[in-house]
Amino acid sequence: MRKIYAFLFKALGWSIDTTGWPIPYKKYILVVAPHTSNWDFLVGLGARAVLQFNPRYIGKKELFVWPIGWLFRKLGGYPVERKKNTNLVQSLTEIFNKEEAFILTMTPEGTRSYRDEWKTGFYYLAKSAQIPMVPVGFDYKTKRVVMHEPMFVDKPVDELILELKMWFSQFEGKNPEWGVRKPIVK
Repeated sequence: MRKIYAFLFKALGWSIDTTGWPIPYKKYILVVAPHTSNWDFLVGLGARAVLQFNPRYIGKKELFVWPIGWLFRKLGGYPVERKKNTNLVQSLTEIFNKEEAFILTMTPEGTRSYRDEWKTGFYYLAKSAQIPMVPVGFDYKTKRVVMHEPMFVDKPVDELILELKMWFSQFEGKNPEWGVRKPIVK
């Protein structure tokens, strides 16, 4: 299927800005935004097919039920319960510590609609597992996937999220009205 995904990705006019590729680490988190459409999943499948790597992702547990749950698992998905606190960061840190190589995709918005407040799990996971984050922007206007250089947690959560929002605000999601807005700096 990888060849089909890669072919469709390119045939539909998408490209990848791979300035920081390949990533020189075996473990890291892909922080992907803006996440405004279910189409983002297919763009991600195409990008990973072109780059020939296999990041995992987390998704709401409702996606992992019959009849298509098996497919989401086969594509690297991990179901998560979003309605209650399940110590997700601790569980994922244990996976990162156990595995020799592990790449996880997370969306800071946590949903496809606009959210001014981002989920912070990606930050705390990177800090806990002592692994880098690689911001990845999906730009539907230019049909580009842009990979930022790896970055480690070296500042407070609010500062890092502000920095990431500034970087991601250059990209237009499938539904631009739901995308990352440039934060107002006071």
